[in-house]
Amino acid sequence: MTGKRDHGGGIDDAVHQFGGARANWLDLSTGINPSPYPTDAITQSDWCELPDKGAFSRLETAARSFWNIPDAAAVMATPGASSPIAMIPHILSAGTVNIARATYNEHAAAFSGAGWEIVQGSADAHVVVHPNNPDGSLFSPDDPTKRLLVIDESFCDVCPENSHIIRSVDKNTLVLKSFGKFWGLAGLRLGMVIGDPVLINALRQRIGPWQVSGPALSVGTAALNDLAWAKKTRERLKTDAEILDQMMNDAGHATVGGTTLFRLYEVENAQDLQITLANHHIWTRIFPYSKNWIRLGLPGCATDWARLAKALKT
Repeated sequence: MTGKRDHGGGIDDAVHQFGGARANWLDLSTGINPSPYPTDAITQSDWCELPDKGAFSRLETAARSFWNIPDAAAVMATPGASSPIAMIPHILSAGTVNIARATYNEHAAAFSGAGWEIVQGSADAHVVVHPNNPDGSLFSPDDPTKRLLVIDESFCDVCPENSHIIRSVDKNTLVLKSFGKFWGLAGLRLGMVIGDPVLINALRQRIGPWQVSGPALSVGTAALNDLAWAKKTRERLKTDAEILDQMMNDAGHATVGGTTLFRLYEVENAQDLQITLANHHIWTRIFPYSKNWIRLGLPGCATDWARLAKALKT
C-alpha cells in the first residue's frame, strides 16, 4: 500500500476541469453534514485571548458526558482528526500495522510515512475505521494487547450505539472523534483523542499547548451539550439517506452501504457517472481501488436535491 492520498473535496480542481464558478458547485464528495451545528457560542474573547484551562476543562467534561467516556480514559482535544492521525505513528517505534485497503487512506499514508509496514492479518498495530469509510462496515476490534489499537470513530456519532468507547480504557488503545462530520463543522478543525493516558501524554508532548482555538472550544462544548440537536439531526440524516438511496436505486444504481452521512453505490462505470454529474457541476467521490464504486454525501436543501435528481436523469 502506498502513501498516496486521495480525498473528497477539491472543488477548485473540479472547477478547473469542468468549468463554472466555485460557488455554484454542489459538493457531494464528502460525508459532511450539510446542515451544520450553529456557531452562535463564539464570543469576542474566544478570538482575542489564549484558550485557558477552564475552556479545555469544559470541553472535556462535555465530551465525557456525550460519549460516555470511562473515567480511566484520558481525553485530549486536537485540531481535527487529521492531526492525531499524522502523529500517532510516530509515538511508537515502527513495526507492522494492519489497515484495510478499502478505508480512509490517511491512516496508511501516515503509518507508511513513519516507516511502518502495512500488512493484512497479524500485526503489531491495528487501525480500524468504524463505521468504515466508504462502505459503512462495522468492526469488532481484536485483542487489545497489541502495541497499538486505533479506532477511528469519525463517523460513529450517527450511530452511537455502535461505539467502542468502552475500549478506550484498554492499554495501548486510542479512539478518535471528529466534529467535521456529524456536526458539519469541518472548517472548525476540532477533534478528540480518547484512550490510554500514556499514549495521550506522548501525543500532548508532540502537539504542544493551545492546540485548539478558543472559538473551536466554545462551539465544541455547546455542540456536545446540545443533546436535542443531536437527536433531531440523527433522525433527519436517516430520512435523507433513505431518500438518496431511493433516488439512486431508481436511476439503476445499487446501494452498497455507507452511513447516514454518505452512501456508497455500485455503478457500471464510476468515473463515467462522476463525469456526467460533474458536467452538471455536482462533485462526487470515486476510489482508485474500485471502478464501480461511487460515494455521495447528502444534498442540503430542496434546490440541491432537485439538481441531483435532474442530473441523474441525463
